[in-house]
Amino acid sequence: MHTRIFDRDPISGTTEFFHYDPKTDDFTIETRQECDDLVEANKLAFNGHEGGWKGDMHRVASIPMNVYLELRQKGILDDQKKLRAWLNDPDNRYFRTRPGRV
Repeated sequence: MHTRIFDRDPISGTTEFFHYDPKTDDFTIETRQECDDLVEANKLAFNGHEGGWKGDMHRVASIPMNVYLELRQKGILDDQKKLRAWLNDPDNRYFRTRPGRV
């Protein structure tokens, strides 16, 4: 397997890698996004949140673009029940910006 950087966007922290397998003549483009700053900002918002759930609009999460696109591709963004389950899943806690269940 041969891997090379295909593209890099310093603004979004996204890097695309081109993977080529000469045995099968297949290739894959992988996208990685640096999310440390976003996760830290989410932790601060989560830990500093005061208040309940009154009102109509609440910011409950902040997710990186590559995760957003994956959720869209899987149809999760268009299904409130699936999105709610994804947001409440402990595996996705680093994207949450407030405590409680959605």
